[in-house]
Amino acid sequence: MNKLTLAFALLLTTFGIHASADADKEALAKRLAPIGQVHVAGAAAAADAAPSGPRSGEKVYQTACFACHGTGALDAPKKGDAAWKPRLEQGFDTLLKHSIEGIRNMPARGTCGDCSDDEIAAAIKFMTEGV
Repeated sequence: MNKLTLAFALLLTTFGIHASADADKEALAKRLAPIGQVHVAGAAAAADAAPSGPRSGEKVYQTACFACHGTGALDAPKKGDAAWKPRLEQGFDTLLKHSIEGIRNMPARGTCGDCSDDEIAAAIKFMTEGV
C-alpha cells in the first residue's frame, strides 16, 4: 500500500509540474508580447519605392555601374567604348560570369549586391550597345 500511495503522489506531482510549466509559458508569452508599435517616418514610402520587377539595364547602369563604367575609374571600360571589344570576343557568357563573380578591380556583381543575374546581363547589354 505504501508503494501505491507513493506512486500516486508522484503521478499527481508530475501532472502538477506539467500544468505549472504550461501556465508559466503562457505568463511568459504575455510578458514578452509587444505593447506598442514603432512608426518610422518615411519607412513605408521607402518600402513602396522598392523595385516591383526587374530593373532595366539602363537603370542598373545608372544606379550601380556608372561610378566606374561612366568615369573609367579603375580601368573600367566606359559605356560604348572600344575597350569592350576584347571582352566581348571572349563571349557574352564569359563576360556575364566575370561580372557576377568579379574580376581584377571589379568586385562581384559590381556594386549591385541586390541585382539578379538577368539585371546584370541587361546592364552589360546596355553598356556594350554600339560596340
